[in-house]
Amino acid sequence: MDADIKVALVGNPNTGKSTLFNVLTGLNQKIGNFPGVTVDKKTGFCDLPDRRRAQIIDLPGTYSLYPKSRDESIVFSVLADKSNPLRPDLAVVILDASNLKRNLLLYTQVADLKIPVVVALNMMDLARKADIVIDVDAFAQKLGVPVVPIAARKGEGIDKLKEAIMYANKFALQEDTIDVEAIAPQLIAQIGEEIEVDNPYFALQLAHQHETLAFLTPEQSGRIEELEQQHSFHSQKAQASETIARYNFINDLLYDTVTKKETAQDQTISNRIDKVLTHKTFGFVIFLAILLFIFQSIFAWSAYPMKLIADFFVWAQASLHGILPSGPLTSLVVDGVLGGLSGVMVFIPQIAILFGFISILEDTGYMSRVTFMMDRIMRKVGLNGKSVVPLIGGFACAVPSIMSTRNIENWKDRMITIMVTPLVTCSARLPVYTLLIALVVPNRNIWWIFNLQGLALTGMYIFSLVSAVAVAFVMKHLIRARERGYFIMELPVYRMPRWKNVGLSMYERAKSFVVQAGKVIVAVAVILWVLASYGPGDRFDRIDQKYKQPQYIQQLKPNDLQHAIASEKLENSYAGLLGHTIEPVIRPLGFDWKIGIALITSFAAREVFVGTMATIYSVDGDAEKIESVQEKMHQAINPLTGGPVFTTAVAFSLMMFYAFAMQCASTMAVVYRETKNWRWPVAQFAYMTGLAYIASFITYHLLK
Repeated sequence: MDADIKVALVGNPNTGKSTLFNVLTGLNQKIGNFPGVTVDKKTGFCDLPDRRRAQIIDLPGTYSLYPKSRDESIVFSVLADKSNPLRPDLAVVILDASNLKRNLLLYTQVADLKIPVVVALNMMDLARKADIVIDVDAFAQKLGVPVVPIAARKGEGIDKLKEAIMYANKFALQEDTIDVEAIAPQLIAQIGEEIEVDNPYFALQLAHQHETLAFLTPEQSGRIEELEQQHSFHSQKAQASETIARYNFINDLLYDTVTKKETAQDQTISNRIDKVLTHKTFGFVIFLAILLFIFQSIFAWSAYPMKLIADFFVWAQASLHGILPSGPLTSLVVDGVLGGLSGVMVFIPQIAILFGFISILEDTGYMSRVTFMMDRIMRKVGLNGKSVVPLIGGFACAVPSIMSTRNIENWKDRMITIMVTPLVTCSARLPVYTLLIALVVPNRNIWWIFNLQGLALTGMYIFSLVSAVAVAFVMKHLIRARERGYFIMELPVYRMPRWKNVGLSMYERAKSFVVQAGKVIVAVAVILWVLASYGPGDRFDRIDQKYKQPQYIQQLKPNDLQHAIASEKLENSYAGLLGHTIEPVIRPLGFDWKIGIALITSFAAREVFVGTMATIYSVDGDAEKIESVQEKMHQAINPLTGGPVFTTAVAFSLMMFYAFAMQCASTMAVVYRETKNWRWPVAQFAYMTGLAYIASFITYHLLK
């Protein structure tokens, strides 16, 4: 898809950069990786006036061009490297109008790279509420670049911003914000001459960052190092001098263009709310209450749409069995593929509700407060608050959460966070938990408010966080490192959530769940159907001959006879033999060979457990009586005891196994990618599987 102009969005964290990206691109966006590094790259396309089109690149949020993490180093590489295919024609620098002094430091650095710039003065609505008055015309005149006031969350000023992008200069016309050459004149001149750099600030940045920049050759990096020693260049002193000069420029700029009306009330609304929500005692109580409300809602609000989806698949399977001729192909499509998909698709409402709540908590600014509060606990187990972001993100998915550990500078903290993040209950565990809880926990309220099933689910989520913290405490003593970590975080002001963003998040996450889980489930369902429908040798023929004998035909009703044949064939199939092989190992946990098959298949992805159980019980069941996977599992009988297979002890034993086991190939792959060593994912798999077995064993024998 061709674009007339390439635009990079640059800004500090919490300036509304991602919101503006979503407003400009809508659903016309994709996520990949920046070349050479595993850092998310969000790109999209935006329609401009006169049928022109812009490619929008959302660069990682950063406070400065001096990087503190791998994400932040991307910004300078993309903006400065002329050979980078992502280098923009224009940089749109997003400034928080209510906090200009902090935001302008990054702007001055970008401007001094002499890239064409447009300033998007975002959050003007909040600035007005804070009685901040900005003379936009004077502001633009002093900067020498177009300045567009906007409120991205409300869609204000977006059309004017698009016009500014379309009519932006192709060459940088802004004046220097500071005298860069005065910081290290001889070094800058010599780097510019030898590396062929015509921009003084670019040359200064090369002096600071040459060791980490991929676009420099080893020879060039080595030569810059020699020049630094020759001119006695001290990077930290130079950065300090530069920062002081930049803030002198910023102070003069704000003095001339920004006024704030004095008010008698010093505390903002956000500060007053924070006194309650981040209280050292009540803050945690409120957080637990919010979690309880979320998981109560997941059960209560999803019940009706889940029933509709389950009924649809039951109807579809019954209809297809009636329409299609009986045979292996029909069984594969209806019992294998459709049966496997039905077990997972029914959980789409719960996934959507969960991500809707997560989006609301992030959009309002509350999730940042949770991170701040959890920092106190994290420090006691040897981590810092930056570890909380991946752990809380683990409620959604461990894969992006582990990738987000890149901003943890301390190696030990980062490794411990990577090792414990998969313990946090992710969305893939949700279908397993809700299915098993619905089987054994009564659907009734206590104290007229709290649903028992919702309480059980809340307990599993809290248990996962406690487990992660406990394991982190142990690993603090196992992994040795001397460096100390620190935690600096800005708490954004509270805002009303943008309901369009919430809806978009629910749609994208549900779609991602369906597409990603669906691919794995269809593949596993087809393989599993083949393994469950065929067996070695002539076993199936002997079973058919056995049940043709008069005593079976006379004693059993036709439906019971068909069920007996299907059950015995399943037990003698390749899948059945595999299940029986591992049954002695899992029998102490209360699991039979059918559950064993599901445990093996779900090592690809946890949610495959539900699809596997649906496929197994479809193959084992009566083709004339199509039921939902929950009904099939509820009616399953243990041949050894004559009672139900899924007792309270078995269900909670299974949940304990899934709470600890590393059953996600994608997570193991990303752990290897982030650590660059197979010993970490192997060690992670080993300790989590061991914990899963022990926890499941204890739970089963306590409850049976």
